[in-house]
Amino acid sequence: MTQTIGATRSGVLVLDDGGNVRFQSGLGGRADVRGTLGGLRGQLKERRLFGIDVDGAHCFVLGWRGPDAVLFLIHEGKREDTLLDFVGSVDFAYAILNHLVSSPYEGMTVVDDKAKIRFISPVHEGFFRLGTGEAVGKPVTEVIENTRLHEIVQSGKAEIGKVQQMRGVTRVVSRVPILENRKVVGAIGQVMFKAPEQLQQLSLEVNRLRDEVAQYKREISGLLNRSTGLDQIIGTSDAIRQLKADIAKVAPLDVPVLVIGESGTGKELVANALHSLSARHGRPMVMVNSAALPASLAESELFGYEPGAFTGAERKGRKGKFESAHKSTLFLDEVGDMPLDLQVKLLRILQDGVFERVGGEQQRFSDFRLVSATNRDLGQMIQSEKFRLDLYYRISPVTLKIPPLRERLEDIPAIVRGFLASLTSRNRSNVRFVDDKVYGYLQSLKWPGNVRQLLHEVERAAIFSDGTTIRVEDFRPSALPGMSPPPPPVTLAPPAATEMRAAVESVEESLIREALQRHGGNKKRVAEELGISRSYLYKRLRSIEEAV
Repeated sequence: MTQTIGATRSGVLVLDDGGNVRFQSGLGGRADVRGTLGGLRGQLKERRLFGIDVDGAHCFVLGWRGPDAVLFLIHEGKREDTLLDFVGSVDFAYAILNHLVSSPYEGMTVVDDKAKIRFISPVHEGFFRLGTGEAVGKPVTEVIENTRLHEIVQSGKAEIGKVQQMRGVTRVVSRVPILENRKVVGAIGQVMFKAPEQLQQLSLEVNRLRDEVAQYKREISGLLNRSTGLDQIIGTSDAIRQLKADIAKVAPLDVPVLVIGESGTGKELVANALHSLSARHGRPMVMVNSAALPASLAESELFGYEPGAFTGAERKGRKGKFESAHKSTLFLDEVGDMPLDLQVKLLRILQDGVFERVGGEQQRFSDFRLVSATNRDLGQMIQSEKFRLDLYYRISPVTLKIPPLRERLEDIPAIVRGFLASLTSRNRSNVRFVDDKVYGYLQSLKWPGNVRQLLHEVERAAIFSDGTTIRVEDFRPSALPGMSPPPPPVTLAPPAATEMRAAVESVEESLIREALQRHGGNKKRVAEELGISRSYLYKRLRSIEEAV
């Protein structure tokens, strides 16, 4: 059957093996197009993209060979279109495009202008354990953790060579907005899944350099302060006095120490003090963040490796953390987050200091002092079989517990003053003083993030301060539970002859004005905070305006 449907700038042409027309529409109905494509029919084996000229216009053609016929899809493009140049120049263009969307080494995700997934490559589906097409139509934030494709769609700005954590693995990603007629119509995200040898070697080198930088920072800090490390643990509360006394007593003893404390309490400061007061203080302390150790590199990072131990290994091999800590202190931070299989491998070296490098057979020895730290409940983890009991005994002959900030609120003024002095020097800030009311305000909060959060809040208040003194008004509401600031105190100095009603109205007016400023004029929130109805709030606002 032969028919012509509309003379559009696209079309379809179907030819059987004898060259007869089975179906035609649009451009496919033109005799010159049929002649051109008929001549190419015999060269088509499976699928192919190519270009042809029709009346001076360049067209895309996708040819598809079936069992007894060939299908041609034709669409006109722009002469300056780079894709057309690519298709017209490369006769295996289809195979290249198919490789780009199905490569086992790079995952591709395409989202539309609403940040909903329109395509996700097979390697990405496998990584996230999705069925074929299962993610299509879903918001990208529901499928890919730590994605930023939704933000790329909004901003229209590309992000190239960024690092993203997905399912506990760090990948290199690039995110690019797609524009059509100068309007963002979607975005593409590409993830490198199987790294080449150079990238694996680069990862090892980056980890090594990070560790060296961290060590140099600690060394510089020690050279500048030339102290025992105890003076960096600020506070005079009974709990801090006892902690400092325990550190001074334990530090000279060459026994493992377990430091327990909530996140942000200063466990690394305690480890530094233990090292500084020990006989090993002449060599830098070696730090290992157990939670940040990638599973594929954990053994080589801790034990080191021999030349040629694995693809991408340095030709001379490399020392591990235990070997680097010889005659010094090894600080295992976040030890409660260490995987079980790695816990098993630590037992022998913690017992007698003997280990082997990855890829080696020679036994090596390291004489180090172990300090571990965690914010986890190891007792509960042992019961749930997430932490080994025998490893716990190895790391905890002595246990030091750091009190949370909420149990030593009297230390807040000293901590704030010390930090502000450091902040002023570092940032050349004009903020040098703290209003006395600030300390009472800070001591009224719960501080779930402990000292680290306190320092963050003080730094933010210093940034928003307009003068040389931090005031209560400079602190902004926090999203953390228990951290919403109470209304600042209202200071009233009414004349002695003011009647009771006028005094009450004056207090109400002050509270309303301050609440409006705090909530950016949102009357609903103001009414909720003050515990009054919105109708009464509107009435009081009208009376305030009339008074003005």
